[in-house]
Parts: sequence; structure tokens; C-alpha cells
Amino acid sequence: MSGIMRCGISTPIVTLAGRRPEWEHAAGLPEVSTVARTADRLGFEFLTCPDHVAVPPGLARGERFYDPLATFSYLAALTERIRFLPYVLVLPFYHPLELAKRYGTLDLLSGGRLTLGLGIGNLREEFDLLGVPFGDRGPRADDALRALRASLSGGVVSYHGPYYDFADLVIDPHAVQERVPLWIGGHSERALRRAITLADGWAPAPVQFRGPDATRLKDMLTRAEAPSGFDVVMSPQRPLDPMTEPEATCEAVHAAAEAGATVLNLSVRHRSLDHYLEQLTAFAELPAS
Repeated sequence: MSGIMRCGISTPIVTLAGRRPEWEHAAGLPEVSTVARTADRLGFEFLTCPDHVAVPPGLARGERFYDPLATFSYLAALTERIRFLPYVLVLPFYHPLELAKRYGTLDLLSGGRLTLGLGIGNLREEFDLLGVPFGDRGPRADDALRALRASLSGGVVSYHGPYYDFADLVIDPHAVQERVPLWIGGHSERALRRAITLADGWAPAPVQFRGPDATRLKDMLTRAEAPSGFDVVMSPQRPLDPMTEPEATCEAVHAAAEAGATVLNLSVRHRSLDHYLEQLTAFAELPAS
């Protein structure tokens, strides 16, 4: 499928959002490692990992959220080429210099394989728990994005903005990529404008979590006039089944491409770890057209 668009995987196990098969509930690091090695070998673009600190019990999006920095740091040592996408970091929870140092170090340790997924967050209970203001999270995140861009890849960094202000500070180590790709989460018109203005791509939530379907995605991108080279991530409307429904799988990928997506965040139907790995292999072997 590489001839159509780049495809990353919505990593199983690290979050239990949505209706997940039972085997994932009991799975852990050995299974995540196996998935990462397989996806790396098959040529997938990235692995994802969510970002929540502590959530109320019974949350619809799930209760399990592996920490992306710890998870990706471990997986970087097991893989060679696959990229690492926090999907997404909640920007207001962190100082931009904190992200620049910690994720810049991950970029160094992984040999430049970081793509940062970033969002403003919407779970007020978590903001309140962490003592982070909720009402101004939008402008605070915008300023954080500018400060982060100024500091991710530089040794001596400065930035002056309404929320963050620093001058002549040393970050060592820092990201080895000259420009770490920043992809903005969120499904709204405002999120898309933020991505076009301040970042390199847009990574809205899947359809089942209020993200746009192919029709709405195309309409939003047409009206927004995204620049050349701008990445747009789309998740399939339902988990794909490349083993028993290869034609439907190809149609779903083509529909995403026609809507304007440049990257597919793949999720597949699976009933066990072995079946999941077989589905990944089947997807990677689908014809490009």
C-alpha cells in the first residue's frame, strides 16, 4: 500500500479506547514490543501512543494510557526506522522547554524518528487535577507551539511570548532533526487553522471520537487551503480487514487519499495478537493500486 500513502498504526494495547478485544486487556510490554518490531519490519510509518496522566474511572475513551515518552524510549532501542507519534500530547500540561528537552532527547536516542502530535486537551477534570487553567488553553497552546518550535532543535534558545518567555538557555541534548514535524490534533475548524498556521500537519481524532469522515475532511481541507507539503492524518471509519476484505480495505484507503489525507492511521480487526500481526502483514502486501 506504500504507493498510495504513508501508513502508520494505531498501536494496540497502549490504550483501551473504544471496543477492544479481550486479549489486549491482559497484554503488556512483550506484546507491544512484538507489534513494534513487526510494524518496523513491514515498513509502517509510525507507532502511536496516547497522553493522559490520570482520568476519572469509567471514562468512555478508556482508562489505560501508556506514557508516550517512556514507551517510545523503550521501543526506540528495539526498532530501526519506524517513527514515534504521541497521539496527542496535551500541550497545556507542559512547559514548552520541558517538551523540547524530553522529546528532543527521544529524537536523539531514536536517530531522528520523532513526530510530535500536539493538542489543547478537552478533559476538564484532568486540567483541574493538575492545577492547569482550562479557559485559556487555546491561546496558551498557540504560544506553546511557537515556543516549542523555537526550542526543539537548537542548542541555545530564546523565545518571547505572552505566556512563555525565556532567553539564551541551553538545551543539550536536543532534537537532531532540523525541523521536527508537529501535527496538531483536534477535529474542529479552529484546530485545522492552528495546524496550518503553526505546524506541519493535522491529526484529527478518529470518526468514532468526533473526527471527520472522508466527506467532511475533504470539505474542510478545500475551504482551508492547506499548503503544499502539509500532512493530513485520517483514521478509517471502522477497523479494516485486509485478510478477508482486501477490496474494501483498498477502497477505504483510496477514499482517504481522495479526501486529501496524506497519512493513514491504521486500525484493523483482530481477535488475538497473532491475528493482529497477520492483518498487518496482509495490509502491507496489498497492491498499491
